Amino acid sequence: MDVMFVLIGFSLLVALVFLGAFLWAVRSGQYEDQYTPSVRMLFEEKRPAESIESTKEDAIQTEYRSKE
Repeated sequence: MDVMFVLIGFSLLVALVFLGAFLWAVRSGQYEDQYTPSVRMLFEEKRPAESIESTKEDAIQTEYRSKE
């Protein structure tokens, strides 16, 4: 029976820690922008042409190395 009281006390302590972490996140502004993350995936990220070419070259070199 004593184990039950220890487990209940420990679970309440863990719940209070998570509640404190949640309240800290809300007060520090973690949940302010709720619109942008939902539409971010709808817009295509534009990369400069140089980085696209270098990515293709890296892929070709990696494929060539794996065949050796």
